[in-house]
Formats: sequence, structure tokens, C-alpha cells
Amino acid sequence: MPDGEVIQILIQTAVYVCAVLVGFVAGFVNTLAGNGSVITLPMLMVLGLNAHEANATNRVGVVLSSFTGTATFRRAGALETKHLGWILVPSVLGGLAGAQLPDHLDKRAMEIVLAGAMVVMLILVVAKPNRWIKGGTAEPNVRRFRTVLLLFAVSAYGGFIQAGVGVLLLATLVLGCGYGLARANPLKVAIVFMLTVPALAVYCWAGQVNLAYGLLMASGQVTGAWLAARFATRHPQANVWVRRLLIVVIPLAIVKILFLNDLVLTAG
Repeated sequence: MPDGEVIQILIQTAVYVCAVLVGFVAGFVNTLAGNGSVITLPMLMVLGLNAHEANATNRVGVVLSSFTGTATFRRAGALETKHLGWILVPSVLGGLAGAQLPDHLDKRAMEIVLAGAMVVMLILVVAKPNRWIKGGTAEPNVRRFRTVLLLFAVSAYGGFIQAGVGVLLLATLVLGCGYGLARANPLKVAIVFMLTVPALAVYCWAGQVNLAYGLLMASGQVTGAWLAARFATRHPQANVWVRRLLIVVIPLAIVKILFLNDLVLTAG
């Protein structure tokens, strides 16, 4: 075999290994906080996908890792099911609607509003740590019309783009519904799974998903999600670390929404 071909094979192998490692980090970060796609989308583009294909293919790893995280949280008894129907129904409908949003939607205006919401969220995470770390109210209020509508809207955004949706869902559950971070995180992972399934189905139907690359990334994401869920349920200071992680990922989400999303939406 010529030396050039050997070098090419080695480079390609290194890229694949890097993709698995990136998937692992993303699965861990997504399960504890959110916005892991800030590194998976660029990695999928390095693998050779265009921005539209990367946005669609990214959902493969999200579905498998969020399913793993949800199952791990449930086995540990950390996933509350009392109000699950009120949470999941608008989330599934929102994810399905978001995957089919028309092209004439004013995407830039939506991004600016979301980035502004992220800035407010970052201020609240930094200035009011107890609101996130403590257990929240004994009986969270998820049946209010505005809460259901907010879950639908956030999930619709997740079905459309997904960048930062985990962080937005955490804010909805903690600040809007009254859950503490330890109770909100497993619910967030379950919502991400449920809203991404119909979105992935729509993108598969449109022929935009590269299943091979999606499964390659997912092999790392599933492991990362499993370890993150175990950490969140076993570590006594998990809430503190999740809040610290949010302080890191929220600024990244703002940058991604304002800049990388534009690339995803406009690249051919």
C-alpha cells in the first residue's frame, strides 16, 4: 500500500476517534446542563456534512443519549412521573411542529429574542444560586396555560434548531414550574428525548440524516450521558457542579444561537 494511502487512512481513523470523544463530552454536558451540540455540529461538518445535514444528523446522538440518560435517571428513582404527561405532551407536539417550521419564519428575530433570554438566565444563575440549587417547591405548577405554552414554544425551537434547548428547558422547569435543579434535570433529559424523536423522523423522511455518522457520534454520546446521569444521582454536590456548568455553557449557547445557528440555517 502506498505511503499516501496509509497516511490518509491514519488521518481518517484519527478523525473518527475524535468524533467519538467529542460525542462523549457532548453527551455528558447535555445530560447535566445542555448545549453539547456546540461541539457536535462542527465535528459533523469536519466529517464532511453540510450544515443542513449536520443539523439533522445531530439528532441521532441526541435521541440515543437522552434515552440512555432518561433510563439511567429512572432506574435511580430520580425521574418524577407525577406530572410527566402535562410536560411531555406539549413537548412532543412542539418538537414535531418545530421540525416543520416554514422557511419564511423570521429566524434572526427569534435568535435575538432567545439570546436575550439566555443573558437574563445567566444573570439569574449567577445572582440567585439558591433558586437553582435548592429543591424548589413541594408541588411544582405545570398545569398553568402559560407553562404549557412555554414548554411547547421551547420544544418547537428544539425541533427546529436544538441549539441551547436543554438550557432553555432547565430554565422553564426551574423558574417557570418551580422544580429544583436535581428534579428538573431528569425531566429535561426526558423532554429532549421526546421532542427530538418526531423531529428526527421528519429529518429522516426528508433524507437529510447521515445515519453512519450519527451512530458514530452517538457511540460516545451514549456513554457520556450514562456517566453524567450516574454522577447527577450519586454525587452529593451534583447541583453545585451543574450550576457551575451552566455558567460555562450559557455564554456558549448565546454565541451559538447568534452565530453558528445562522451558519446552519443559511449554508447549503
